[in-house]
Amino acid sequence: MTLTLLKKTARCAVIEIDDGGDYYTKESYMLLVNDRKIPATKSITVLTDLKPGTAYVIKAESENGDFLKSLEFETDYESVTLNVKELGAFGDGIHDDSMFIEAAIMACPKDGRVLIPKGEYCVSSIFLKSNLNLEIAKGAVLKFIKERGVHPYYPGEIQTYDEKDERYFGTWEGNPRPMYAGVINGFEVENVCIFGEGTIDGNASFEDWWKNPKKLNTAYRPRCIFLKDCRNVSVMGISVKDSPCWTVHPYWCEDISFYALSIRNPENSPNTDGINPESCKNVIICGVHFSLGDDCIAVKSGKIYLGKKYKKPSESILVTRCLMENGHGAVTLGSEIAGGVKNLTVKNCIFKNTDRGLRIKTRRGRGSDSVLDGIVFSDIRMDCVKTPFTINSFYFCDPDGKTSYVQTREALPVDERTPVIGNLTFKNIAAENCSVAAMYCEGLPEEKVESITLDHIRISFKDGECKPEVPIMSDGVELCAKKGLTIRNVNNLVLKDIIVTGCEGEILLMEGINNLDSFL
Repeated sequence: MTLTLLKKTARCAVIEIDDGGDYYTKESYMLLVNDRKIPATKSITVLTDLKPGTAYVIKAESENGDFLKSLEFETDYESVTLNVKELGAFGDGIHDDSMFIEAAIMACPKDGRVLIPKGEYCVSSIFLKSNLNLEIAKGAVLKFIKERGVHPYYPGEIQTYDEKDERYFGTWEGNPRPMYAGVINGFEVENVCIFGEGTIDGNASFEDWWKNPKKLNTAYRPRCIFLKDCRNVSVMGISVKDSPCWTVHPYWCEDISFYALSIRNPENSPNTDGINPESCKNVIICGVHFSLGDDCIAVKSGKIYLGKKYKKPSESILVTRCLMENGHGAVTLGSEIAGGVKNLTVKNCIFKNTDRGLRIKTRRGRGSDSVLDGIVFSDIRMDCVKTPFTINSFYFCDPDGKTSYVQTREALPVDERTPVIGNLTFKNIAAENCSVAAMYCEGLPEEKVESITLDHIRISFKDGECKPEVPIMSDGVELCAKKGLTIRNVNNLVLKDIIVTGCEGEILLMEGINNLDSFL
């Protein structure tokens, strides 16, 4: 096993235990933090209650007390701590504490910490600034006020004074639209860490934010954490629940990381995706537990207008040691991906009780800048995932989604509206108790998926009858139950060491495959 320091600040540190496990370690360990004992059964641990400018020795012991590994580090410098209760915050679950928390943030000097201690803090919207450490301590809850009238909202687009360009603030499903500010918001901030053992509670329900969820009501629904044009931001250890809409939404950001979060929304809550990086670069999502009502992670890059104008892909994204439960898709690309997605790696994760494992959603009209390439999934365990792999080039979203242009299976001319799917690799993946299909792939006949590699794949279906369902959302897709691999319109297909058990009917259905390298 190895013991690695992934991140540190003045008050916390992220430790990785790698013993060949995924979200969980294979064995149980005890971490000794300067002789303070912390049990560890997960691969990622966030250590809190550290002191600034202090040397720490972290030792890992086996369950029987045998010494295994150690590492040393020194925490960062901290200038001051501002406790929000010392600035007037009540933390009683009754008063609006937004002003007091914001006053602490605005007054906090560089390298300082704003501390939100134990208590329930009713808030409208909190705004970050650069060079800030914000700790939501154990037992602290930031509870979003339900009433819309107390929340600011942003226009989607404002023209600059010289009328040569636009600035974008609010967003909704890949387009610049008016949007309510979220619980915590960052605009063009850098060098920020949000950490602790506390909770952000979006406080949404079907009586308010989840009622008529697609309808514009003054502005579109807020996020729990919204980051726009931010750099070097980390979120570590906290819990987030009951988000009004997408839970964590980094938008046009670089060098951002999320470690050991817990993101929980009800299974039937609408569009409460977990983390949605949109046109972001250098993203780490590590050790996060998702259980929610839509896609656990959805990677996006604008619907059509912004993707075509700015050509900002989401790129260089690492998802590792995460547990995804109860969502529509564990990791989804799209459907708003007009800027493309490049170099996405998902490894050492668990997908459980999601409708789909990998979910690619695109369609004609996303455009030639919508290039998906360098997508790698490896060392994944799936359990009760209905369809482990879905690639859908006919996703029927948007007002024109069911038109003949989007839905026809006839080859159309390739032009500036035609999206591209490049190289996809799936390796060392085991999926048990599937029910709908092992894989359902439909590339465009005029712009086929460039390459799919399936290497060392094990898929088994549930015993007994399974309810027939559609594996992908597009017209003309049949109901499936215990269906094998359906693969259409791929230039190069590599099948190596694949075992599918419990399948009813054909294990492999291929159409429009140019080159097949098969080792079934």
